[in-house]
Amino acid sequence: MTPLRVGIVGAGRAGGVHAENLHQHTADGTVAAIIDADLDRARALGEANGGAPAFETLEQALEDGGLDAVVVATPTFTHRDLVVGAAGAGLHVFCEKPMGLSLADCDAMIDAADSAGTVLQIGFVRRFQPEFLAAAETIAGGEIGSPMIVKSLTRGPGLPPRWAQDASQSNGMLAEVNSHDFDSVAWLAGSPIVRVYSEVSNRKGEALGVEDEGFYDNAVVALRFENEAVGTIDGSCPAEYGYDARMEVVGTKGMIAIGETHGMPVMTAVDRSAGGRRPVHRTWPERFPWAYVGELKAFVASALRGEPVRAAGGEGRAAVAAVLAANRSWREGRPVELAEVMA
Repeated sequence: MTPLRVGIVGAGRAGGVHAENLHQHTADGTVAAIIDADLDRARALGEANGGAPAFETLEQALEDGGLDAVVVATPTFTHRDLVVGAAGAGLHVFCEKPMGLSLADCDAMIDAADSAGTVLQIGFVRRFQPEFLAAAETIAGGEIGSPMIVKSLTRGPGLPPRWAQDASQSNGMLAEVNSHDFDSVAWLAGSPIVRVYSEVSNRKGEALGVEDEGFYDNAVVALRFENEAVGTIDGSCPAEYGYDARMEVVGTKGMIAIGETHGMPVMTAVDRSAGGRRPVHRTWPERFPWAYVGELKAFVASALRGEPVRAAGGEGRAAVAAVLAANRSWREGRPVELAEVMA
């Protein structure tokens, strides 16, 4: 079978991870182009991944005619136009989370892919990480009974990118950091979120020079699901100590805990008065190394062989809706029904 020719749109950190995983670990796909306004950066990433050509814009890459699909790894506010343009050109699209800034963005992206008959997959990496998949199978098998409480957290070690500090371009930390949580809780609860109540605070922004209005670096969200389960999401960025992503589900018969802070099964002990030290996950590529490979393999399989999309546009849209409701909640100081933002 001819490999899927994939263009990487965005040569930053996420684009670099996807390019390397596609080049090194995905036999049915190949890096066919790198697209970034910083042409030098695009060329360097292309040279490191099979000598893929570099382009400044997606339009230039499309004119070249050597693509079957794209991975969109650019700032959230650019997603809609890139995805709609790529799907309109008949390309399959993998789009990093958050899917978009608004539900209108998400709908335009879904409609474009549906009209073209192409794959649209969203980068919800937890759905491809072994321990999360094992937990999902355990819950689906009924071993812990029906989910009653679902907790999820994501804490990042550094400030989000400069553009993401501006809520008008990112929807804030609840989108940039916690989109994974909003998707994961609904996935493992087996039910959509119907109501949220959120509290946020800005504890480190001023000291770090963040001046954007509405910036916050800590958030806690209370959740209610359609099936009457309840839950929480918490996020902190920057958390300083490392990258942390964990979940817990309490069911009617038992519970399951997913993930830990320890980065490796290693402990260093030198001074008995100080105790031992265990390393933590420092970055998100460290925390989810094989999930990033798995999601690209799944995307290529969906594009080439029509395999079901595990994290499709509908899941991306649902997470955006939950983020919008959570942001409205803390701004207005009240619980918000998701039906309010869906209207």
